[in-house]
Amino acid sequence: FGTCCRQLCDYPKNTNVHISFPAVCFVWQTAMIILFGIFIRYNEESDPHWVEHKKANNLSDLDNDFYFRYPSFQDVHVMIFIGFGFLMTFLKRYSFGAVGFNFLIAAFGIQWALLMQGWFHSLDAEGKIRIGVENLINADFCVASCLIAYGAVLGKVSNVQLLVLTLFGVTLFAVDEYIIVSVIHARDAGGSMSIHTFGAYYGLCISWMLYRPNLNQSSRLQGSVYHSDVFAMIGTLFLWMFWPSFNSAISDHGDGQHRAVINTYLALASTVLTCMAISSLFNKHGKLDMVHIQNSTLAGGVAVGTAAEFMLMPYGALIVGFCCGIISTLGYIYLTPFMEKHLKIQDTCGIHNLHAMPGLIGGIVGAITAASASKSVYGEEGLINTFDFEGKFKDVVPTQQGGYQAAGLCVALCFGVGGGILVGCILRLPIWGDPADDNCFNDEAYWELPEDEEAASPVLHYNNHMQNKDV
Repeated sequence: FGTCCRQLCDYPKNTNVHISFPAVCFVWQTAMIILFGIFIRYNEESDPHWVEHKKANNLSDLDNDFYFRYPSFQDVHVMIFIGFGFLMTFLKRYSFGAVGFNFLIAAFGIQWALLMQGWFHSLDAEGKIRIGVENLINADFCVASCLIAYGAVLGKVSNVQLLVLTLFGVTLFAVDEYIIVSVIHARDAGGSMSIHTFGAYYGLCISWMLYRPNLNQSSRLQGSVYHSDVFAMIGTLFLWMFWPSFNSAISDHGDGQHRAVINTYLALASTVLTCMAISSLFNKHGKLDMVHIQNSTLAGGVAVGTAAEFMLMPYGALIVGFCCGIISTLGYIYLTPFMEKHLKIQDTCGIHNLHAMPGLIGGIVGAITAASASKSVYGEEGLINTFDFEGKFKDVVPTQQGGYQAAGLCVALCFGVGGGILVGCILRLPIWGDPADDNCFNDEAYWELPEDEEAASPVLHYNNHMQNKDV
């Protein structure tokens, strides 16, 4: 099916987005303004009536959710705009695209996410979406799934394609998240299933649909240089430091959030050692590969996400991080080349190793941990609070909850794979201005470069040579 679609939509490449890109930006931003005007309103904690609500319920300003959630929101925000952006600057001539298009995806995505998630979760009796700081955190989570998907097609798509990818990705994520959290009643505080598994398979399937058999024409640009790897490592360190906030940002006040931070912290620490050990062990000279250190050291944070607020126990978090450091690093060594050669999936950033496999592990760990929960470990009130056994779910037992967790993982996989194939078909249409095979991984197709960089560009040098020859 994928091969037929690829052959059907093959076409000469034209990177001229002089009209289409500004048109899409202006039209879609105008649509956001109109939709926000119709639907979006402040919630009671960000509305001027908070003063009256505070007095009527004997509250203080410290009871406002802003003071509890905002530090976590800031941490997550830094991860989205700096962590993910700089993590993808490893290519020698695609730093503008990595950081700049990351900025574009996130800025558009958070607006659309506030609407999509609001229609599912925050719609009141008047048909208005009431937003506060927790909605902003959830919008960042939604955008994270699209940035993960971007990693699979980094350097191979146009800015217009990325906006389309984000539009559909946010929409699919909102539906996927609603089914997992509200319908199935799975717990997924750190998003191992809804964010990482969905985002990774969404991006991988788009990359599969956009497969380029002649991508070796731009292979000279697909590697890194010393300074680009240093910039990418900045992104890694920001992500690594703030990942405990990411996994705990929307957890319940008190022990749940505290436990999520501890579990994530320990899993990340364990991953670093095993990642470096495997990277050195599988190099014939015992040296470390910077690709592994930039990416696989984060795998523990992904894998512990679903079970972060559960009683995973500190040693359990270390075990999860230990295993993920090994699996993710081996994925970069063996699976990434295998996938490109045999499965026709060109995964630029290796999101299969950092997000897909650890996300699956996280879903499985969450299901096992939930199924094995007991009153002796959690306490009766703790069990109810951790798994939200209230309302129509008050009679659910831990073994059933384990089944719900497994079902949530299946839903994330289905939405990721199915959505990625569908959107990949759309992105193959000959209207998006994506780069030719010999101009992938190169900023000059969509960015105005400094003069010294233009002179260094082999593509620009060739084009200028041909123009002079014609004259």
